[in-house]
Amino acid sequence: MHQSMIQEDSQRLIQENEEAQKVAAAQQDPQAFDVLYDQYAPSIYRYLLSRLGNVEEARDVTSQTFLTAYESFPRYKHNGYFSAWLFSIARSRYVDHLRRNKLLSKALEVPRQDPPLDPLTQVIETERIVELGKRIRVLKEEEQELLRLRYVAGLGFAELASLLNKKEDTVKKSLYRLLARLQSQMEG
Repeated sequence: MHQSMIQEDSQRLIQENEEAQKVAAAQQDPQAFDVLYDQYAPSIYRYLLSRLGNVEEARDVTSQTFLTAYESFPRYKHNGYFSAWLFSIARSRYVDHLRRNKLLSKALEVPRQDPPLDPLTQVIETERIVELGKRIRVLKEEEQELLRLRYVAGLGFAELASLLNKKEDTVKKSLYRLLARLQSQMEG
């Protein structure tokens, strides 16, 4: 277990260093911002799609996010996670979009999986997904957001901690407790 933690820390340091190099390159040459866009656009889009539930709106808000990031980039100071900075912009653009369009926040959508071959298993799985969706929709907004950022956007714990201004251990404990609570509710 100790070896695993060392490997995780080592991998995280490598990723942080690579990200810092990409950010520095983009600050030297605005054309290099494309590399950051290519790396982060898919996860920003997935996150926004999970929030909006509409492909066109998610594309629009993703574009707005990167336009804002590009315009603000000369003032960006890399002292944490670039991804956390981008997701804070995406969250802000999402809220702006809701205000502008007077939309109600939609619940977290559970991604569809390939249907199993057995019809009975498919019915049971569909019922479980529907039940999980109901349970997720009644969670507090910050709990839904934690699930979206971790499982839809694919942010790591360090990035989540940076984005949410919390300690990494606090974020891990919150997520694991939330997952345990959902599992307990689903089993009960």
